[in-house]
Amino acid sequence: MTTALEHPAMAQTLAGLDDLPSHPSLAETLSQTMTLAWRATMKMRRNFEQMFDVTIQPLLFTAMFAYIFGGAISGDVDAYLPLIITGLIGQTVLTACIATGVQLREDMDKGVFDRFKSLPIARIAPLAGPMLADMLRYLIASVLTFGVGIAMGYRPGGGPLGVAGAILLAVLAGWSLAWIFAWFGTVGRNAQGVQGISLMVMFPLTFLSNAFVPTQTMPSWLRAFADANPVSLVITAIRDLANDGAVTAHVGWAFLGLAVVVAVFAPLTVRSYSRRM
Repeated sequence: MTTALEHPAMAQTLAGLDDLPSHPSLAETLSQTMTLAWRATMKMRRNFEQMFDVTIQPLLFTAMFAYIFGGAISGDVDAYLPLIITGLIGQTVLTACIATGVQLREDMDKGVFDRFKSLPIARIAPLAGPMLADMLRYLIASVLTFGVGIAMGYRPGGGPLGVAGAILLAVLAGWSLAWIFAWFGTVGRNAQGVQGISLMVMFPLTFLSNAFVPTQTMPSWLRAFADANPVSLVITAIRDLANDGAVTAHVGWAFLGLAVVVAVFAPLTVRSYSRRM
């Protein structure tokens, strides 16, 4: 029987594998995560259809909701813009989060993660990389929504700094809420199922919030849910930053709500993902 020692090249390869770290350091994990984030960004560039939910959708939704509901809710479109623009940012970012779980499930079904499993990289990097890259999608959605609103006559009272703070909060909210849908991606049986479950969660979180109407007009039991909804907390904080330029207690509550979401769903996602890796 031929042994590795009889083939110097094979012996050298085996020796090289022995030198690979079994547990990557924190610096190596961060580097590998950034590499896979760059890979995910390249996939976005090559498949621009994946960007429709953060490019075309904000344009359509902003125009439709403002002109359809503006007169009925606020009397005219101009008075409705400070409410709907900030609300649509929360709605658009949440919708964009669904793609995180769906894409994760598709990659797992195609065997992409099986190939990653064979590489000497941190197990968390293939999960953390795409989620980090998706922050670019949330940034694009937020900037476009503000841009369309300004073109329609919206004038943020918070000025450039307030708008920048609102966009930063929206991006962070998207990353935090994406853990919910990433978990769906690890436990779902297929991409279609993950999308269906995600939509059933997304619609109540979006429409049972203060995104489109003030919660004061809701029944007391529904208003209690809407006010405690993490999406409502984020949208209220975005309104305070963009419309008033004020860092209020609502901003702190938004960060607290997002921290709770991450604390609950990030461990669930990592645990379910690790079982499949």
